[in-house]
Amino acid sequence: MARRKDKRGRLSVFKGHEARLNRAIFHILAHRGPLTIYDIHKEVKAQKGLRRIRYASINKRVKALEELGYIEKIGTKKTKAGFETVMYEVTARAYLAILLESISLESVITRLDETTAREILAAIMHLL
Repeated sequence: MARRKDKRGRLSVFKGHEARLNRAIFHILAHRGPLTIYDIHKEVKAQKGLRRIRYASINKRVKALEELGYIEKIGTKKTKAGFETVMYEVTARAYLAILLESISLESVITRLDETTAREILAAIMHLL
């Protein structure tokens, strides 16, 4: 019998081909604060295993993450060449995705008191 793919588990932003790059972009922006795509590219290239990543790949990932609501434009910065470039930062959705990836839901549920569990349940039910 063929195995069915589980619909639960990891978030889609951390699945597939671009998962490592998404994770790297999130962590860089979360730790360093708002950056330009060029600055993100420099930081990503400094990481082991991502040294050969091209600027175009970073540009495409940042734009895709912006469309999904994980990253947002927060302003512009003047470059040394005199051009204006966009600064990006992670949103609350990205922080939540990073947090949900790093914790075990089992441990969270066992630690919740009844009042907090009801509040979370109500918030989730409101979304559905």
